[in-house]
Amino acid sequence: MRKILITNDDGVKSKGISQLIEMMRPFGEITVVAPFEAQSGMSAALTIGKPLRLTELRSDDGLKVYACSGTPADCVKMAMNQIFKNVPPDMLVSGINHGSNASVASLYSGTLGAAIEGTIYGIPSIGLSLCSHRPDADFSGVLHYGKIIIDNFLQNPVSPNVYLNVNFPDLKPDKIKGIKFAQQGKGQWIKEFEQREDPYGFKYYWMTGEFFNLEPNNEKSDNNIIDKGYVSIVAHKIDNTDYEEVRRLESIWKL
Repeated sequence: MRKILITNDDGVKSKGISQLIEMMRPFGEITVVAPFEAQSGMSAALTIGKPLRLTELRSDDGLKVYACSGTPADCVKMAMNQIFKNVPPDMLVSGINHGSNASVASLYSGTLGAAIEGTIYGIPSIGLSLCSHRPDADFSGVLHYGKIIIDNFLQNPVSPNVYLNVNFPDLKPDKIKGIKFAQQGKGQWIKEFEQREDPYGFKYYWMTGEFFNLEPNNEKSDNNIIDKGYVSIVAHKIDNTDYEEVRRLESIWKL
């Protein structure tokens, strides 16, 4: 029986992870290790200097669920050190995230931080995100196309040190146009903080932000593909060395 590790960054009680569990049930035996609370934007952060707690919430019918007090990357480390000490899982699926992880969001994503950690452990890993922040979001499009993607992922795994970032448009299955491989879009966040005032008259700042697309005409950009109604798949590497730039600098720097 295939062993599947599931985690996320929205917390163990989110709708997205419950939908993912049901989607993945036909593919094998599931173990969930997810944060007690939402850990969005944590990237691959680790908890250092304070204890971590691992609490078993459920164990029945081929499903084990644990809540971890740390970050998504902590959850993967905890799973590998406490639950899969002897035999690693066959795959790791992180998500289903509430909100897009396309373009530069992939750098901040706790969903992908978990996929990175899984990849470092040598586990074929994939992160799934729906472009909707609504707690009651409609995941039917993800469930339909997600099964197609997982089937392909299992039959033709990613290369070592590579993980997949999959983003689904907030559309029903019959409105999604298909699936496309993409590249990480170029963009940045602007107007990132809103100034507010507390009841005592002191200023504070609340993160909001708007996404500014730096390449609106790039047909390969993940965020543009999603905007056109397609599911985007980007393959990311753990080794982000720019070898061409290293060679260029070696040729001109006087060292």
